[in-house]
Amino acid sequence: MELLNKHVTVRKFKDKEISEELLKSILYSGTRASTTGNMQLYSIVVNRSQESIEKLAPLHFNQPVAKTAPVLLTFVADFNRFTKWCEFNNAKPGYNNFLSFTNALIDAILVAQNVCIAAENYGLGICYLGTTTYNAKEIIDVLDLPLLTFPVTTVALGYPEEVPELTDRIPLEGIIHNESYCDYKKSDIDRLYEFKENLDASKKFVAENGKETLAQVFTDVRYKEADNNFFSVKMLETLKQQGFI
Repeated sequence: MELLNKHVTVRKFKDKEISEELLKSILYSGTRASTTGNMQLYSIVVNRSQESIEKLAPLHFNQPVAKTAPVLLTFVADFNRFTKWCEFNNAKPGYNNFLSFTNALIDAILVAQNVCIAAENYGLGICYLGTTTYNAKEIIDVLDLPLLTFPVTTVALGYPEEVPELTDRIPLEGIIHNESYCDYKKSDIDRLYEFKENLDASKKFVAENGKETLAQVFTDVRYKEADNNFFSVKMLETLKQQGFI
């Protein structure tokens, strides 16, 4: 519990190699995650060479953490392997559909989180890269991913150069719904986001971006509607290309 409660995102790593033995131990712990029907509908592509990281970094918008991490782990929703097992054993698979993608997506995210917890248990730092689905098509090309696979997230992994302070979280009362979903009134929203909005870092964020509220930073700068629509269309086209639609 203490390990989970102290989680932070690490974006600066030491120039220190992660041993093959340690990495395999961490990845094995990842595979002990829950999985749909015990099918293990995921694969993990490990990139450690400077050459491969340089190919991937632009697809993560050249974030410094993507360029300097000793290891990049790409977690792939993978129905290719299970489909081949079925076909090689006189069974007819029917997994070229969106539900199957969703099952594989969930499996990949579960194993990714297990890997992250295992890594932190060994004193490593992690950073999720949310850019993977934005440029899934290009990542598929770089990693030679076959049909019925789709990259869903990437984790930068390494020994922390510095450990940041804990980031804020919405109070638990705003997350838990007992028995059924209880929708939020304006007074609820104001109370739940008050702490976040009044942080010095948040106020600075608002001022730097020339906005009136922190919410506007998210809607107008960080996660704009036009970008969301553009990458949604691109993602759907890639899912079709990969055989899931």
